[in-house]
Amino acid sequence: MRADPRTWSIAARLFFSAAVLSTAILLVAGIGLSALYRSSAEQRFDEQLGVYLRALVADIASPSEESRSEPFALGEPQFEIALSGWYWQITRLDGSNPDIKSSRSLFAARLPKLADKGIAAGVGGARKGYVTGPDDRQLRMVERVIDVGDQGVYLVQVAATTAPMESEIAGFEIALVITFTLLAAALVGSTALQLRYGLEPLRRLQEAVASIRRGEGEKITGDFPPDIAPLASELKLLLAANREVVERARTQVGNLAHALKTPLSVIINEAAADKSALSTKVREQAAIMRDQVTYYLDRARAAVRVRVLGNMADVAVVAAALVRTFEKIYRDRGIVFSVVAQGRVRFKGERQDLEEMIGNLVDNAGKWAKHAVTIEIAPVAPDPHGQRLFRVTIDDDGVGLAAEQRAAAMRRGRRLDETRPGSGLGLSIVVDLAALYGGALKLDASPLGGLRAELELPAA
Repeated sequence: MRADPRTWSIAARLFFSAAVLSTAILLVAGIGLSALYRSSAEQRFDEQLGVYLRALVADIASPSEESRSEPFALGEPQFEIALSGWYWQITRLDGSNPDIKSSRSLFAARLPKLADKGIAAGVGGARKGYVTGPDDRQLRMVERVIDVGDQGVYLVQVAATTAPMESEIAGFEIALVITFTLLAAALVGSTALQLRYGLEPLRRLQEAVASIRRGEGEKITGDFPPDIAPLASELKLLLAANREVVERARTQVGNLAHALKTPLSVIINEAAADKSALSTKVREQAAIMRDQVTYYLDRARAAVRVRVLGNMADVAVVAAALVRTFEKIYRDRGIVFSVVAQGRVRFKGERQDLEEMIGNLVDNAGKWAKHAVTIEIAPVAPDPHGQRLFRVTIDDDGVGLAAEQRAAAMRRGRRLDETRPGSGLGLSIVVDLAALYGGALKLDASPLGGLRAELELPAA
């Protein structure tokens, strides 16, 4: 399906318009030059025929045929060869029986009259035009009526085949086509080079912004031409403002967390000193409030970080660091953690959020595993919008979960086993964080016998 021209890039628009205009100009110029050359070739041919016509007129105007050593001899062998394509004919018009003399090449044939075809006489009374010859070939003819007084009135005609002229014109047109084709190719090529050179600052600016988005740079650097420099400056200010807003939001969220967590900690500590039923209830509800505050503040921090340009984290490095931590935590149970990465995969987002998502899943697998937890990192096919993705698959050899329990496990605050430590917010935090980044979490049965967690996230 053809792309809509309105969606073409600036480079494509400029290149297409330049190519079309150059081709149109060269085409019009070629047609004009061809027409001019044809007119010039006809004029030269007519001049050659006019020389023969004037020679015949001179012979007619001579006082007597005895004064002519060889009457009507034009010195051209083509006029002597039958049906050669070169002919002359003299017709006396003032007698009752027109006297006609002609070249041997006519071979008893007769030439048509241009006057009968409605061709008007030009300067000097001569007529010029095209006729069909005795052998059906196209001829170029020049004719003129002369009056020599008592000697009579004559129509003098000279005609010749247009094959030499057409051959000359065809050769010129072939050379013209070749020359203009090479010129068109040179113009299109030079246009492409001009566009490449002229749009290079925009490409550098695009690459600078893309490197920030990929996490490979922090700001736009380099010098730009005066017409691009304002755009680059505005982008720099926009990125700086974005970072400032994010930092301000982080500070406000941190202040809010401190303002809420401190009073809750005081309430829990004071309630712990009293063993009454009321104190127990207060301590229990305060702990729930603290967990909920932590959950929503963490989600708010993540929502802010998602919108920061340039964040990136190496997934294998993060997973390896987490494995070293959990190996120490679960050393007494002898659980073996392993990481397998297929190529280098980078997360398009904040490292802290990736650590929290993978950390929650690995911690959950470590709590339920009997002997082993495996972590596999691999790229997957892009989504329908072209966003590259990767998948982190975490398997354990624990007891696993039934299909209905997997859906319940990802609901906020839901704990399927009260004997295991935790608030029940781990999986729901992973679900929410993944959704903020456009990813997803899926639970399934593991080949090891326990639970499999598949986390899909955008790749940088």
